[in-house]
Parts: sequence; C-alpha cells; structure tokens
Amino acid sequence: MPEYSSLTRALAEALVDVLQFIDGSEDEQMDQDDAVKVLEGVAHLVGKLSTDQRGELLNLLGTMAEAEADPARREFLEAFPEHFGLLEDTL
Repeated sequence: MPEYSSLTRALAEALVDVLQFIDGSEDEQMDQDDAVKVLEGVAHLVGKLSTDQRGELLNLLGTMAEAEADPARREFLEAFPEHFGLLEDTL
C-alpha cells in the first residue's frame, strides 16, 4: 500500500481513480446519464474552489502526472485541469 505525503494527496488520488473510471465507463458498467451528472458535479465543485485551492490542486495534479507511469492515467491527469474547469478564471 503506498504512503501518501498528505491526506490531500490521498484524496486527490482517490478522486482521480473514481473520475477516470466513470469517464471511461461503458453503458454496461454505468448509466451514462448518471456518469455525466457525477462528472458535471465535480466540475461544479471545482469551480467553487478559491484561487489558492485551485492552485494547490493544479500543482498536485501536475506532480501526480509527472510521477505517473501509466500513459492513460497520465493523460487523464494532464487533461484534468481543462476538463474539470480548474483553468477557468485563473488568468
């Protein structure tokens, strides 16, 4: 079992795992309307983060992507900020 440097890191890893599963699920695995609701819900929540919280999450996702050996997961991590609205209103 990996050890995480913080609770934030552990929760971010779990969130990415769940979202990647939902994003890649087929109709047989999950109702696609429910999948969209979950993904949109997370994007909405991320949109409510403060600037500092967004920055912290962006840095954490970048660190996670750099350390990721699985190409599919790395790609998901790299796309996360754009797909879930972390880059909106940051300029």
